[in-house]
Amino acid sequence: MTNLEQTIMQEISTLPETRLPDVLAFIRYLKLSIPGDQKEIEERFDKALKSIRARAKEMNITDEDIEAEIRAVREGK
Repeated sequence: MTNLEQTIMQEISTLPETRLPDVLAFIRYLKLSIPGDQKEIEERFDKALKSIRARAKEMNITDEDIEAEIRAVREGK
């Protein structure tokens, strides 16, 4: 067990019994938020990119607009 794991266990051991279900729920939440594999990461990325492109289209933002904004920032304008 690492030092961090020991510290976490020590902190948990000092909690009232009534708070332990909260700790368990939080740990499970954290575990669920970890992507399972590379495919899941790619799917999340693709979904986010699709959403971003749709939003840009709604706002009439073109690829040229984005490139011009990037150039302006890089040039310090």
